[in-house]
Amino acid sequence: MKIIIAGAGEVGFHLAKLLSYESQEITLIDIDREQLSYARDHLDIKVIKGDVTSIKILKEAKINTSELFIAVTSSETTNITACVLAKQLGAKRTIARISNEEFINDKEEVGFSKFGIDELISPESLAAAEIELLLNQYGFNDTYEFEKGVLSMLSLRLSRTASFVGKTVMEAAAVFPELHFVPIAIQRFGTQYTIIPRGDTEFKEGDKVVFVTSEGGDEELFELSGRVKTEVKNVMILGASKIGFQTAKDLCQSKFKVKLIENNKEIAFESADELPNALVIHGDGRNVELLEEENISDMDAFISVTGNSETNIMSCLVAKSKGVKKTIALVENMDYYQLSQSIGIDTLINKKLLAANNIFRYIRKGEVVAMTKLNNMNAELLEFQVNSKSKITKKVIRDLDFPRSAIIGGVIRNDVGIIPLGDFQIEVGDKVVVCCLPRSISKIEKYFF
Repeated sequence: MKIIIAGAGEVGFHLAKLLSYESQEITLIDIDREQLSYARDHLDIKVIKGDVTSIKILKEAKINTSELFIAVTSSETTNITACVLAKQLGAKRTIARISNEEFINDKEEVGFSKFGIDELISPESLAAAEIELLLNQYGFNDTYEFEKGVLSMLSLRLSRTASFVGKTVMEAAAVFPELHFVPIAIQRFGTQYTIIPRGDTEFKEGDKVVFVTSEGGDEELFELSGRVKTEVKNVMILGASKIGFQTAKDLCQSKFKVKLIENNKEIAFESADELPNALVIHGDGRNVELLEEENISDMDAFISVTGNSETNIMSCLVAKSKGVKKTIALVENMDYYQLSQSIGIDTLINKKLLAANNIFRYIRKGEVVAMTKLNNMNAELLEFQVNSKSKITKKVIRDLDFPRSAIIGGVIRNDVGIIPLGDFQIEVGDKVVVCCLPRSISKIEKYFF
């Protein structure tokens, strides 16, 4: 697939990096010579120096032959303009990065597709939504919802008290019948290997296990994992960045009690004016005395989303030492993901990864409705729409020649989430959630197109 990326900043470079690993034909455009040189030296891609809103530059990039044009510069005006031009010049599909939340909320009313923009993404809005979902699913490290939650992806690390530790998947299924969840990926403690579980795979203490759950499955899973259910109500947020502000706004609307700490006086006062239901505090969140004065030990969750990854990590560690149960840190460095569990932070989130996940579904074959990469695991979770030509409908699941490095985690039929067993037959109109390792993606795609 020929893909043109406009903007060689953090999001653009990360996208180019991930897509180049998949042997896609990538062209990266930017006006910054230094950023382009770095990308050219480190990635197997083509780079073009120039203004992404220049018709001449777009033609030089052969925009008329591109299947996907992604505009992710730091300017949403530039991104929108570039996408409009790209579409008029022959790009098949366009995606624009924006920061104005109103554009996403009112995109159907405005009709951006009429202008030539097929999709809008906001890394900041995606991060804020991810944080709210994590707080609503307290106790789980990673979460993702399909079709407004009729199926959910949840991950946790198994403690010694988890009911299924020491049992195989098949044994656990026999002991706990009629449950509404299924394991789809396992990472052994202390390793970076991802296992797609089969019937004889044994659950071990310390495993990070990813599950797909239907309605009610999260409650069952929480109980069987040996944890005590605790409601999250009091939340402290460090940093009134776009993500911090949006998160505070969303949480206040969801009836959370929010304290927002911001070091910049002007931003703190502006945030206080716009967030009447939150307590906004002007101060340095790295100051332990300030955190103690604001009763950090009484918080159910601590979220650090300043512009500095190290500050976010260290402040979360301080919060953890004060007894805060749930900590979430925003990080820019992807290498930090491997450290999250070992250093004691519950969840790390990354804007680049969230944006990439949102965009990746457009390069998969078959009708991909949603897609996410599992955090710090070498696997993808894809939701396919089943049509009349899909080979997946020909046999019951157990008789499909499905790769062992992939698993069907759930099916959505008539807006109801189902955890399918081997005798289940998928039908036209279903949506199917599949977890697979990278080497099996091409085989999986053939079942759906």
